[in-house]
Amino acid sequence: MLSLHVRAPIARFLAPLVGVLARAGVSPDIVTFVGTVGVSAGALVFFTRGHFFVGTLVITAFVFSDMLDGLIARARGTVSVWGAFWDSALDRVGDAAVFGSLVMWYAGDGDSLPLAGAALGALIGGSVTSYVKARAESVGLSANVGFAERAERLIIVLVCAGLYGLGVPLLLPIALWFLAGATAITAVQRFIEVRRQAVAAALTAAEDAGTASR
Repeated sequence: MLSLHVRAPIARFLAPLVGVLARAGVSPDIVTFVGTVGVSAGALVFFTRGHFFVGTLVITAFVFSDMLDGLIARARGTVSVWGAFWDSALDRVGDAAVFGSLVMWYAGDGDSLPLAGAALGALIGGSVTSYVKARAESVGLSANVGFAERAERLIIVLVCAGLYGLGVPLLLPIALWFLAGATAITAVQRFIEVRRQAVAAALTAAEDAGTASR
């Protein structure tokens, strides 16, 4: 998926900064928190007022912390279950701020309730998609299917929002409708995949129990 292809070059680009921060003893949890605050503030301050280009620049700068925290944790040898939980939980806050700000813009000065609905659909669909994956992993299954993962959603919406700010407004509505549909499809794909794995696990357990009782 796209996220797998973009993470490696970004990690190489960030390597010098990661080294400096790791040696300075910077906490990955603090980096995660600051990044989430920056993303949320950038969206709520700029997107809700229609300042899409500046907002995109601010959000993009802080989105890098989504990788920076994990890289610092690995460099310091402090990777933990708590860190993974903290990062995942705050990702949901940042995503909600970005798409929620677009809902507010289109419901207000953007003057388009259908597009406010599309942004809301993308927000809900993205939340469900992420939840299904997390819940599946919590019960020992996986849901790594579908196109609309978090990295893809953010890249699409931020690129189109930035172009909106540069005078190309048509792409953002297209992106929102696309993401609303893509996240819904991805959520359904993940439900089906988890169902398939759960049924297979149940059949295997039944066969094992039958074999043991013979």
